[in-house]
Amino acid sequence: MTEREFLESLRALPLHAAARGLLDDTALLGDHVLTTDTIVEGVHFLPGDPPGDVAWKLVATNLSDLAAKGARPTGILLNYPLSDDVWDRAFLAGLAAAIAAFACPLIGGDTVSLPAGAPRFLTLTAIGEDSPAPPRSGAQTGDSLWVVGPIGDAGAGLRIARGEPGPRLLLAAYRRPQPLLAEGRTLAPIVHAMMDVSDGLLIDAGRMAAASGMAVTVDLAAVPLSPDYRRFVGEDRAAKLAAATAGDDYALLFAAAPGTVPPLAAVRIGTFAAGAGLSIEAAGEPVPLPDPLGFEHAAVTPGCAPPRR
Repeated sequence: MTEREFLESLRALPLHAAARGLLDDTALLGDHVLTTDTIVEGVHFLPGDPPGDVAWKLVATNLSDLAAKGARPTGILLNYPLSDDVWDRAFLAGLAAAIAAFACPLIGGDTVSLPAGAPRFLTLTAIGEDSPAPPRSGAQTGDSLWVVGPIGDAGAGLRIARGEPGPRLLLAAYRRPQPLLAEGRTLAPIVHAMMDVSDGLLIDAGRMAAASGMAVTVDLAAVPLSPDYRRFVGEDRAAKLAAATAGDDYALLFAAAPGTVPPLAAVRIGTFAAGAGLSIEAAGEPVPLPDPLGFEHAAVTPGCAPPRR
């Protein structure tokens, strides 16, 4: 069963109104926005990644969901598996740094024991408030698709984390992503739809279109690449497709009415239209859809390795 199939089955269950049909990464409960994320060793981070960076990433991925709703972080809840004393203490140091950097105090959580040799499995819940909470399902016919932040840096950083020499800024993009909280608060009141880019620009653009009942066309030529990415990977079509499918960017993807001028640095990368599905073009020429479009969790066949970002 894939992640998409599992979510479709969940939508058949009785849902609280706060779930908004499970069409978003967050729940809206009264004046609060709630989100939760789990990261798994071997899937979302490498066994050799520094524990402090893993803690930072766990916090940042959750706060990125709040950023996409224009929310101000209220606090976090941590579920943590105790394993190795040195690893646990280094994780706590990274957690303290993230809490201080993003002003998101710890509210509570749970601790459990991790069996020897088991991969680490870390869960955090973030709560936000003061949010306009634009849904991912609000894109309208004729809207422009915009992105804030470079695409592909974290995917390139994963290559460096695996041992390939490369720029430190790309490695930092993978290990210590920066949730765009201020940018999200600026954009939330003026956009029709917004979400963060976590599984890949193309797959997430397709999810926004599907949730909105729209078709979307992405201009591959417009996808923003950082100078470090261009030097490390390139800027031809293959490099742009690699960036647009890599995931872990935590950029902000939003839909806005035609003629909207975003009040911050953003790049227009596509258009919504009546219909369904995702298409890609480059300078007006159609581009075949890559397979896969991005990262999607799936059940693991016994004896096979888990999927890896």
